[in-house]
Amino acid sequence: MSENKYTITAALPYANGPLHLGHVAGVYLPADIFVRFLRMNKEEVLFVCGSDEHGAAITLRAKKEGTTPKAIVDMYHEINSKAFADFDISFDIYSRTSNQVHHDTAQEYFKKLNDNGSFIQKTTEQYYDEEYKQFLADRYITGTCPNCDSENAYGDQCEKCGSALSPTDLINPISTLSGKVPTLKETSHWFLPLDQHEDWLRTWIKEGSLDGVQQHNPKDWRNQVNGQCMSWIDGGLHPRAMTRDLDWGVKVPVEGADGKVLYVWLDAPIGYISATKEWASANNKDWKDYWTGDRKLVHFIGKDNIVFHAIIFPVLLKEHGGLVLPDNVPAYEFLNLEGDKFSTSRNWAVWLHEFINENPDKVDEMKYVLTSIAPESKDSEFTWKEFQARINNELADILGNFVNRAVVLTNKYYEGKVPALGELTDIDKDVLNQIGEFPDRIAGLIKKYKLREAQAEAMNLARLGNKYLAETEPWKLAKTDMSRVNTIMNIALQITANLTIVFSPFLPKKAQKIAEFLNFDQKSWGFAGKTDLLASNHQLSQASILISKVDDAFVEAQVEKLKESSAMNDNNFPPQKDEVAFDDFMKMDIRVGEILAAEKVPKADKLLKLTVNTGLDTRTVVSGIAEHYNPEDIIGTKVSVLMNLAPRKIRGVESQGMILMAENEEGKLSFVSPEDGFEAGGEVR
Repeated sequence: MSENKYTITAALPYANGPLHLGHVAGVYLPADIFVRFLRMNKEEVLFVCGSDEHGAAITLRAKKEGTTPKAIVDMYHEINSKAFADFDISFDIYSRTSNQVHHDTAQEYFKKLNDNGSFIQKTTEQYYDEEYKQFLADRYITGTCPNCDSENAYGDQCEKCGSALSPTDLINPISTLSGKVPTLKETSHWFLPLDQHEDWLRTWIKEGSLDGVQQHNPKDWRNQVNGQCMSWIDGGLHPRAMTRDLDWGVKVPVEGADGKVLYVWLDAPIGYISATKEWASANNKDWKDYWTGDRKLVHFIGKDNIVFHAIIFPVLLKEHGGLVLPDNVPAYEFLNLEGDKFSTSRNWAVWLHEFINENPDKVDEMKYVLTSIAPESKDSEFTWKEFQARINNELADILGNFVNRAVVLTNKYYEGKVPALGELTDIDKDVLNQIGEFPDRIAGLIKKYKLREAQAEAMNLARLGNKYLAETEPWKLAKTDMSRVNTIMNIALQITANLTIVFSPFLPKKAQKIAEFLNFDQKSWGFAGKTDLLASNHQLSQASILISKVDDAFVEAQVEKLKESSAMNDNNFPPQKDEVAFDDFMKMDIRVGEILAAEKVPKADKLLKLTVNTGLDTRTVVSGIAEHYNPEDIIGTKVSVLMNLAPRKIRGVESQGMILMAENEEGKLSFVSPEDGFEAGGEVR
């Protein structure tokens, strides 16, 4: 019987694009390693994931491409599910939130919480796109973050500083549908009053206890997870809408909710439960056994999903009643690529499905490299040169070299039969002691979610083997002392057998290949270190090449491919926006203005308050140019002013227009100024 029971989830990827290495390194590969380790130790574990098919990003992509959300999700669900399978990610089920079982589960969940009084219903003003005739979900709105002044914040979160936002918090909000300033319009929604849950959340996260019962060890949670959660709570939680005005998603199953669907961060995590139901039904199990009782629930996620899995979903689980809360939320930082961030819009990415299609023989090699540089506590970077170095200098020269020597020498000296262990020297005893320590040390690191360090320890066992052979030199002793060689080779083969065990979670295919060299069933041994895994006279097979080295031509080709694929955007300029009608453009009233006065906006590093003569009047315009211009240097400057932009309060100052700016590749801003002789009030057209 297993000591612990686990339900492991990996964040549901949006089915609006393919997976890249950043996704894999920060969620799916570490989750798979952890699950494989649990299975080796005969722990009861269920590993669930699936496509998140109701996000606003999906409907946005469908609109831009002139197709339907279903066509988008069907295509990318197929691409991503195949990529996961080809990359040997061992999900028990990879489901999708468009399945009927999910819609039924999510609606039942909402109704239960609604009946419990877990929601509050209220009418608020929400942004509305007049051109598209629809309310805008959070991700349909971008603008300037009020906390860090990032100009690319979303309506629900700033990805630069991690702040939770509401769309109305954004400065200069823009609809991502039409590219225009949205209007505010009243609508009614169901809200989760997170502010009512602050006390128990604080105790649960900081101390790990709930209602006086210890739930988890807070010291096992990563600092960035605890830190981000406590920042949210200490800053004061606010009610968050759990419904949206959209036509794609799980319909809100109550009266008066026509045209509304469940918010994606209510919908998506329930996908873990509906996937469990789907798997349980197919395997004659009860899904409740995996979400109730003495069960460890672990969420593998990226850092941008921390608060949703460590605050919002736990509240939803507790409000439902009877369901387990997360035991851990091991969140990963971001992986960068060749000196830059992964960018789908610029095609600056290594796409998982493309890599596998082109390099089906390098799956485990990629797993090894990604785990070696895993962004567990801080952002890290993938480069093709490091990919080459890790494979050649570590996998090939350390692991591959040792395994090859151990198996080849045994076949040469003993016709492939394991020699008997003879008299032990001090060096033999020391090595045998170390062999027994490695699996326990690696297991301890994996249990603490330190997978990067755990894999490094597995490689250190191979280093121990190489060092042992280099110091004992059995190929020289074979000429004079075969009894000594017997002992050396027996110990070398015991190290080799242990390598098949400790590398199984990290390099499943390579570990299995080494086991085949040894005619050894490593899966029957668990994760315990033993020095008698191979009995005397056990017959080995022949060794073949375990790891092929990567040459410079491969690296050069990959770097060139990356550059070529993003060549259209190598200048770092954003892509062209959607077409607009000429009549829409003519509605904009742009005029020459003259700056009469300028001053910094308090507590806003990027904002200047400008007094502008427009020829028609004198008005105040707030502009994000403080990092580029000193107030005293721009008095008298002629500028282009968008006049008929709806007034908007920014940091307490009403802005009555927008100053048009040009931006270069480095992000430097410059006024779009008319030539000398043009007076304030002149039209720009």
